[in-house]
Amino acid sequence: MSYWTWDPSLNVGIDVIDGQHRRIVDYINELDTAHSEKDHEKVTQILMGLVDYTVTHFAFEEDLMRQAGYPLSDSHKKVHETFISHISKYKEQHEKGQDITRKLMSELQIWLTNHIKNEDKHYVPYANKVLNKKKGWLNRTLGRFFGD
Repeated sequence: MSYWTWDPSLNVGIDVIDGQHRRIVDYINELDTAHSEKDHEKVTQILMGLVDYTVTHFAFEEDLMRQAGYPLSDSHKKVHETFISHISKYKEQHEKGQDITRKLMSELQIWLTNHIKNEDKHYVPYANKVLNKKKGWLNRTLGRFFGD
């Protein structure tokens, strides 16, 4: 059984973002498995992957917010930066041999749930305007090629 099962109430309604959020949940579940197996090296690898993936995800979200003209994008970015700094401290503690896994998993679950429900959902209407324009352009372009 997984540590955390994805809850559909966490969907923001943008497939690519929802998929990225689910991948972060997958990392948390992988961290749980590695910890249960007492595999320190695997925990290290998953932790590095989680941090890298989260940084990439945040960059994607921030670019989308910027394109969408989301008025709170600067403050949202600061929340991301604070979170990455916090998670990096866990990584450093782990590298020093401390067992941070359970505490980290709990904090990640709480933080991610709150962040998605209380902050990410606010930029969705702005992002959808940008994404719908891109879909319209793509559909018009493909229609010319395929006769639709």
